[in-house]
Amino acid sequence: MISRLLSLLCLRSPPKPSLSAWPSTVLPTKSHVTMQCKSPTPSKYFILKKEGFALNSVKPYNLTEETADFHFTDLRQNDGGHYTCEYYSKWPHDTPSHPSNALFLLVTGYLPQPSFQAHHRGTVTAGSKVTLQCQKAGSVLGPVKFALLKVGHSTPVQTRSSTGMVSDFSLQNVTARDSGEYSCVYYQAKAPYRASGPSNLLEISVIDNHLPQDLAASTFPPQLTATSPKTPGTMTEGYTVDNLIRVGVAAAILLIVGGFLVEAWHSERLSPNKPW
Repeated sequence: MISRLLSLLCLRSPPKPSLSAWPSTVLPTKSHVTMQCKSPTPSKYFILKKEGFALNSVKPYNLTEETADFHFTDLRQNDGGHYTCEYYSKWPHDTPSHPSNALFLLVTGYLPQPSFQAHHRGTVTAGSKVTLQCQKAGSVLGPVKFALLKVGHSTPVQTRSSTGMVSDFSLQNVTARDSGEYSCVYYQAKAPYRASGPSNLLEISVIDNHLPQDLAASTFPPQLTATSPKTPGTMTEGYTVDNLIRVGVAAAILLIVGGFLVEAWHSERLSPNKPW
């Protein structure tokens, strides 16, 4: 009975791993990406597959590690597609795991840029609905998929299939977490998954509806924006003004202290009880 249970355990595949990509699963051509396969237990080695075909295998640095990194440089269109990973556990001996959930990598910049706009105008208050519309270029024919992207997120926020020119993305019951910069891309639904470059960024600010009306009214509506970071000259100028203020305050304090010291010295000299 015990031997039978052991044999059944040996035939059972280990739990499936997870596969993630950094910095994102949607990246421009000629960029770099690292895919990490993570197993629930220490493993002997890991295998990365694309569309079911093995691409590479990696051994961990030591047998206590549970992750393996696969590096891609100078990404091209043919690097796009569905990736999975597997691992071989130490025990039972050389037993392969189930494959991870598929990770879809999209390499952008091969179709014209889409247009991107918000249906909602006015202050975006918490709990409301925001609809964002992505429109592909008129020269691109056939069905495509649209993806809504957010700066700081490694995977698309939403994806939609469409046979038309546009696709709407709805953000329901928005909160402060939905604030940020959004863009969209569209791509072919089948290999080689040709994808557009990302649209212009659309910045959305969500205001808590418990704030005073005058403060809420001061916020801008969702609109296409081009954020202009501070230039080094502007930052240097700000630092110079701050330093001048600090120097001025320090000088004033020194003058006051010096005045007190001079007055004390002068009073001591004029004191009649002091021997000369």
